[in-house]
Amino acid sequence: MRKLYVIGIGAGDPRQVTMQAVEAIRQVEVFFVIGKGEAKRELVEVRTEILRAHLDSAPRIVEIADPPRERTPGSAPAYRGVVEDWHERRAELLEQSFAEVDGVGGILVWGDPSLYDSTLRMIERVLRRGTLDFDYEVIPGVTSAQALAARHRIVLHEIGEPVHITTGRRVRDEGLGPGSTLVMLDGDCAFTEVPGDVHIWWGAYLGMPDETLIAGQLRDVRERIVEVRSRLRAEKGWIMDIYLLRRAPGSVGAAG
Repeated sequence: MRKLYVIGIGAGDPRQVTMQAVEAIRQVEVFFVIGKGEAKRELVEVRTEILRAHLDSAPRIVEIADPPRERTPGSAPAYRGVVEDWHERRAELLEQSFAEVDGVGGILVWGDPSLYDSTLRMIERVLRRGTLDFDYEVIPGVTSAQALAARHRIVLHEIGEPVHITTGRRVRDEGLGPGSTLVMLDGDCAFTEVPGDVHIWWGAYLGMPDETLIAGQLRDVRERIVEVRSRLRAEKGWIMDIYLLRRAPGSVGAAG
């Protein structure tokens, strides 16, 4: 039976790749990479450098062009429909590519496959169609959430309190959760609309040479983050960032 490894590779630093991931990488004969176009070519190059750091020979890479999707679908039901369609088209492309090669396959996933990543859903879609039979194994990785906490030297939660992991879209619609709020996939800087006495720990390109960190009272640093984020994105053509928000004890909206 065919075998496919789904390998979490951390936030970008080759040293974050676990020994288990290295063992899996060395079993893979063909790596499938979903490309994001020339503007994000560096993302493919970073993956390639991670492979070269842990392999004795040049990796065999099959690049799959990421199908476009609507970025402003509006309502939550419309958004879910757009993403479902995007996942389906991604699954079709993976199935075609995997069917055309022999040997053990591998997919490298930023961070960990379990957190805001569509790879496992895509693979299950392929298997449900029943035209391609294979087994797959998931290798966990260091998440950007862990990398953010490590680089800022913080604990993600206060004593006995929860961490709410969400997206920029939901922060804008629903506000902060109880305890601390970890925000991913925020392309529109939803933190600029969060009121009250809030602290932010922000990071971009974690684990990469261009890693950038900013922390402080949100009211004091929000404009700086927006400016720095905009500049970095313009220079590189893409950005991956994440941040943690925490209300001061006793402030409006704080737990307790």
